[in-house]
Amino acid sequence: MTARILLLTLVAALALPARQLPGPPVTRAAFASVEKNLDRKIVALNVSDPFEMLGTVRGVYLQGYGAVFTTEMSLVVTIVSPFMPDLTPADIQKLHQKKLAKLGPLKQFMRQMLIEAAADLDTVPANEQIVLGVTLFNRSFEIKDGLPGQVVMQAPRQALLDYKAGRIPSSALDAVIRTQEL
Repeated sequence: MTARILLLTLVAALALPARQLPGPPVTRAAFASVEKNLDRKIVALNVSDPFEMLGTVRGVYLQGYGAVFTTEMSLVVTIVSPFMPDLTPADIQKLHQKKLAKLGPLKQFMRQMLIEAAADLDTVPANEQIVLGVTLFNRSFEIKDGLPGQVVMQAPRQALLDYKAGRIPSSALDAVIRTQEL
């Protein structure tokens, strides 16, 4: 008798229409626009000493959490080819120093991109997060001391909007932006 009740309950449950969750508030087109904007700005950031993009920016919306964008890059364009002699230890040290010097500008750029993405993604709820993660590529011969493998920056969309609108000072925005170096 219990098996029969269980079977009837299962059949009744399967006959009920599946509960549809509402679709995400952000369209793929909105994400594509932000992705292209980020790509374009990364490439144009410093034409005389650019970052080396190793992949385009990709975004995903996590309902209840927010918008997450990721990319991979090298802080410095490094060309290794059969036509170039091996780098000397002094060259490798110079490369390391150059990468260390570009870490600060990368973080400033990421902060600005969070603000712009928050404004562009007007359908992301204000209480959710805007996140930008950059994976930093290093070649095997490079010195990695002091260089993270990844920088992740995030902030509530509302705080980013408040800053952009002049409702909070830069120090208040800095207090809510979380930066992790992994």
